Amino acid sequence: QGYQGLVDGGDHIKEATWESVSMMLQLVRDTDRDGGTLGVPSWPHPSLSLTGPSGITAEEAQRSSHLNIVGMVGSIDNDFCGTDMTIGTDSALHRIMEIVDAITTTAQSHQRTFVLEVMGRHCGYLALITALASGADWVFIPESPPEDDWEEHLCRRLAE
Repeated sequence: QGYQGLVDGGDHIKEATWESVSMMLQLVRDTDRDGGTLGVPSWPHPSLSLTGPSGITAEEAQRSSHLNIVGMVGSIDNDFCGTDMTIGTDSALHRIMEIVDAITTTAQSHQRTFVLEVMGRHCGYLALITALASGADWVFIPESPPEDDWEEHLCRRLAE
C-alpha cells in the first residue's frame, strides 16, 4: 500500500531517463483519506487499475500497456525524500500564511497570545516554515520534541 514499492525496492524501482519519460500519457488516481493508494507492486499492470466506470476502457488500457506510468507525490506534509517540495506544500503554506496575516492584527490589538495548529501529522515542515516566516516565538514539531521544562521557558518568554 502507498509507497510500499519504494520500500520493497528491487524491481519496483527503475531509473527514469529522458527516453523512458518522454511523450508519456499523464493519468491521475484518487487517493484515500489517509493519502494512500493501491501500491504499484499489487497492480497487475498500472493501466488496468484505471479501468472502470470513472476510468479508461479495457481497450484503452490494452492499447496503452506499453506506456511507462509515473506517480507524482501529492502531499502537503513535504515528507517525501528525493524532492525539494511535494505537490501541495506551497499551496498549503500560502493558505496558512494568509491565516497568520489575518489573525496577527487581532492578536496584537487584543494583546493576546494565539496558538496556531497546522496539519502535518508526523511531519513538522508546515509548522516550522510557518514559524520562521511569521516570526513565531515557539514552534512544536514532532521531529524535535520540547524539553522537559518547556512550560517554564515559555512563561518566562511571555513575561518579557
